[in-house]
Amino acid sequence: MDFMTKPPYAIPPGGLPSQRELLTGRAVFTEAYAVIPHGTMRDIVTSYLPFWEKTRLWVIARPLSGFAETFSQYIMEVAPGGGSDSPEADPDAQGVLFVVDGTIELTVEGKPHTLESGGYAYLPPACNWTLRNISDAPARFHWVRKAYEKVEGLEVPQPFTANEKDIAPIAMPDTNGAWATTRFVDPTDLRHDMHVNIVTLEPGAVIPFAETHVMEHGLYVLEGKAVYRLNNDWVEVEAGDFMWLRAFCPQACYAGGPGKFRYLLYKDVNRHMKLARP
Repeated sequence: MDFMTKPPYAIPPGGLPSQRELLTGRAVFTEAYAVIPHGTMRDIVTSYLPFWEKTRLWVIARPLSGFAETFSQYIMEVAPGGGSDSPEADPDAQGVLFVVDGTIELTVEGKPHTLESGGYAYLPPACNWTLRNISDAPARFHWVRKAYEKVEGLEVPQPFTANEKDIAPIAMPDTNGAWATTRFVDPTDLRHDMHVNIVTLEPGAVIPFAETHVMEHGLYVLEGKAVYRLNNDWVEVEAGDFMWLRAFCPQACYAGGPGKFRYLLYKDVNRHMKLARP
């Protein structure tokens, strides 16, 4: 499968490389960041989950001590008729789903929602939800999970669904629209302790300084290509690649064109830093 021709979002290629291909690739894991290229997302590195039928997944992020500790991220692949009636085993885990291929039926607290490509769902902790692939083709979606950090006096967010096609991107200041963010949650809504957004850079646009901040990041490239600054290194990334950044890893970007460069972005937000106790 040529993943670059699969509109509008990149998906893992699966399969297995030919015996004739070189071993050299772009995968790298450092103390500050990791790059997991699309070419590493093959059949032999998939995983399976309890109570999920006709489903496999690529785990592209998991909490690691001394690295990124707040979230996990999966790329789920559900065959026709597959899914789960008991998808989440952790009552403290909240989740975001983002559909990149196919159609799923998501039932939340007894209410069904059909999510197609571009579909988004927020699922709070202890939420009652199920998921099925009701189509005759595989469905693929990202599943981002984070343990919810409750705050006394703040309610837990309610579940909701959306589609990115119905949300107008918000341009970053002083960029003339060259750099914009599709936000599914209001940044001032402090009930939420994580955001999963879509960042879009037009060809030639830049993130014009080395962002250095406390938020951990997962960046899955949905389409396009760019040169990304990670810590002291410039790395080339393209559709289907995943970048995983620990807190305070400097980051910047040049979007390479010829089309838009877009990625799904996770970050942890809106909570005090946990302090060690003597």
